[in-house]
Amino acid sequence: MKFILGQKMEMSQVFLPSGEMVPVTKIQAGPCVVVQVKDGSKDNQKALQVGFGDKKEFRLSKPQAGHLKGLQSVRFLKDFAVEKTDGIEKGDLITAETFTAGDIIDVIGFSKGRGFAGVVKRHHFRGGPASHGHKDNLRMPGSIGAGGVQRVFKGMRMGGRMGGEQVTIKNLEIVEVNPQENILYIKGAVPGGRNGFLILQGNGDLKISKKNAEVEVKSASVAEETPAENNA
Repeated sequence: MKFILGQKMEMSQVFLPSGEMVPVTKIQAGPCVVVQVKDGSKDNQKALQVGFGDKKEFRLSKPQAGHLKGLQSVRFLKDFAVEKTDGIEKGDLITAETFTAGDIIDVIGFSKGRGFAGVVKRHHFRGGPASHGHKDNLRMPGSIGAGGVQRVFKGMRMGGRMGGEQVTIKNLEIVEVNPQENILYIKGAVPGGRNGFLILQGNGDLKISKKNAEVEVKSASVAEETPAENNA
């Protein structure tokens, strides 16, 4: 499995050689720096911790600064499980060149936060009747069940916080790759708004860019996501 971290830029459109117009999402994919190589001796797993994005150095805590010593400051950190870590060193890069046009990938992001929302917006309730004496009842949730139990059952669909949740969109196609600027054009929409943090992963061998050579790495499943602010 190959992977990279990215940031949503905007939605656009491209034209295929056949003349067909395709809606795409433009994503800044990398470059991502290898922050830590976990070979399984201490961490009980083989994984690569990669970083992406810029963060002002004066906002780094001392543990974060020590963890990133010798590297550029990064905003996000993420661990990816791999099968082997031979030949990979701290400071190596993962760029958009690891993907090619036609690849099928999964994109993980965070939906837009919408604050506190009622049942009509949050759960698509129809609402109450608007006439015949039903004053101020148009967007009310209505009855929530029997009153004998004297409590609200867990999972009851009611008003509450909406959005800001992790969302995965599977089987999206990469239409075009711009390796010079590390930009991917992905067919369709991806979760979140502009500048939103994204995780991209798909089948294939991961290419690690070094100063003098490239190393191909076979990766396994993806570990749980952790933004950098909470992961040092």
